[in-house]
Amino acid sequence: MTDPTASKPPYDPLQHLLQIATGYAPAAALYVVVHAGVADHLASGPKTAADLAKATGSNEDALYRLMRLLVSVGIFAEVGPRMFGLTPASELLQKKHPRSVHDLTVFICDPFHFKVYADLEVSLKTGRPAGEKTVGMPVFQYFGSNKEYSEIFNRAMTNLSAAVVPAALEAYDFSTIGTLVDVAGGHGELLMSILRAHPKMRGILMDLDHVVEGAKPRLAGAGLGDRMQAVAGDFFRAVPAGGDAYIMKHIIHDWDDERAGIILRNIHAALGSKGGKVILLEGVIAPGSEPGMGKIMDIEMMAFPGGRERTEQDFRALFSGAGFELVSITPTKSPVCVIEARRNQ
Repeated sequence: MTDPTASKPPYDPLQHLLQIATGYAPAAALYVVVHAGVADHLASGPKTAADLAKATGSNEDALYRLMRLLVSVGIFAEVGPRMFGLTPASELLQKKHPRSVHDLTVFICDPFHFKVYADLEVSLKTGRPAGEKTVGMPVFQYFGSNKEYSEIFNRAMTNLSAAVVPAALEAYDFSTIGTLVDVAGGHGELLMSILRAHPKMRGILMDLDHVVEGAKPRLAGAGLGDRMQAVAGDFFRAVPAGGDAYIMKHIIHDWDDERAGIILRNIHAALGSKGGKVILLEGVIAPGSEPGMGKIMDIEMMAFPGGRERTEQDFRALFSGAGFELVSITPTKSPVCVIEARRNQ
């Protein structure tokens, strides 16, 4: 038995450095294991590496070694010799889990991400998104022209919505809103969830043509046709008028301050003299040097669309420049906060 009073091993800077330098290895292992559906095969209980290899069409030795690595970082558990089970983290990798992040994990760990990060020096030298070099165009333009990858991205964003929306609904009162406009709302998971929770609210889903087209089957099956409509548009040009509030989940962080300001000013114009509010579901970088997911996502935004994660002061300044006043930042039981700003009269 381990002595709980024993002193911790001394800090080894080389071990620390190498763990960071090889961080791509757990991510790559996670991608192939999730893509193979290992977590789903463990839903009924622990299984041996041999059983998992047979179920997933994998090489047993390779699968065991990949799982051993993922056990070491807390994703799975080795409950017996060469026998694996789920942990609270890997439970979320099951496709049918109510808080599943299967599709989001596949997107974040996929080979496309590795290719973009291989070009990260472009961002270092120029401040421009590395992804533009990787695919030869802005990444959102690439998503629009690549149907297969666009579907991967949209499934990931729907997954993310399903993971964070319940926490936002618990933390923030949406009940005073008559008409809510979801700007760049993807396949509508966020807006549909809010409308279900508030039966008197009406909603407008706005996104690019190809995204709205892909959302139609989900919207048709949602049973919200009398309270919800979908419109195509470009938020750099205009957003639909008629909303009492405009919501965006992980949209403003996609853009630098100049382009984010354009989106917010278009919402300001759409609200008109009656006033109203903007609600953002985004991470907020805390002051100090403590680790935080926001600091990692900040590099994701820099490398892919060219955006950034922001501090409270960053949001305050961004809103002010677009004619809004930051009112509140409400933490949730998820990586996002509910950020509210009201239109200055």
